[in-house]
Amino acid sequence: MTREYTELHGELRSVARELLAKGDPDAGAVAQAGWTGLEVPDALGGAGVSFAETAVIAEELGRAASGTGYLGTTLGIGTLLELAADEVRDDWLTAAATGRPCPVAALTTGGGTAAFTLEGAQLDGHAEFIADAASAPLLLVLAVDGAGTPVVAAVAPDSDGVTVTAQPVLDETRQLAAVRADGAPVHHVWQFAGDPAAAARRLVDRAAVMIACDSLGLAEAMLAATVGYVTVRHQFGRPIGSFQAVKHACADMAVHIRVTRRLVDAAVDRLCDVDAASGAASGAASMAASMAKAYACDTAVQVAGKAMQLHGGIGYTWESGIHVYLKRASLNRSLFGSPATHRKALAVRYR
Repeated sequence: MTREYTELHGELRSVARELLAKGDPDAGAVAQAGWTGLEVPDALGGAGVSFAETAVIAEELGRAASGTGYLGTTLGIGTLLELAADEVRDDWLTAAATGRPCPVAALTTGGGTAAFTLEGAQLDGHAEFIADAASAPLLLVLAVDGAGTPVVAAVAPDSDGVTVTAQPVLDETRQLAAVRADGAPVHHVWQFAGDPAAAARRLVDRAAVMIACDSLGLAEAMLAATVGYVTVRHQFGRPIGSFQAVKHACADMAVHIRVTRRLVDAAVDRLCDVDAASGAASGAASMAASMAKAYACDTAVQVAGKAMQLHGGIGYTWESGIHVYLKRASLNRSLFGSPATHRKALAVRYR
């Protein structure tokens, strides 16, 4: 499935870069570009393509260190696509495709699955660092019902018993919030279309791969900026990029990015190959997601840090903008499972 629309990726990437070069697009511009409707079925007004195309946008957002709310929105859309179809779900997907405000998925950022419990029609639980929760019209909360089955409960952020508290973080390009529910009334409860446990795991895997894509784009941007700088910055009568130590540093950055590209592409492929109804290939997708998330986020931090160093004194200034990428890379490393968490999960699988 990933390769079905590969010929469109170059054009999609080019359009995304052109739009992001003008600054952070608002929700209207994002919707007009068609990004929110990429995976929405064409019968509901969307493009009906796959997660592979969403991954292209995620990568370009990282390359531009963009402050759009696309992460929370696309995780919400991904959640809706995993649910059993009904009128309410389809209405929200249509809203996403037509540019109206979209629900945001309240997924735990620690790499686990559900942090909420559902008893009857009341929701309890707490999760931190939820992307774009403060501005969401509806929260899609991954919860466990009384029978221990993963479900998705819809709650309004302003409902009684729901508290959404903004959480300032070092990375100023992202808006995160803590969500707490204390006996909150739910608007709607969905069952997953396929195996509930596998579907819940896929949502977390999808989030991890989105962050890996973002980290890849970020790292490539930092390498390009660094190579551009060391070829024009002169010292001792020659470009500093001609010095062996600088060459080796840039080469190391390029090697790490090349490996990251392979791992991220493989993770996107595996997620697209999963059969939602049967859950087939879910195990391989989870392994690929953990590999990509762990390696990509470490790479992004290392590359951004080295970029700051190779830019010399100017790299440490506010005006250079490199700090924006380093802070974003640092936050990416913590969202949806740290590298250590994902490596531990991989070790358990191979044990």
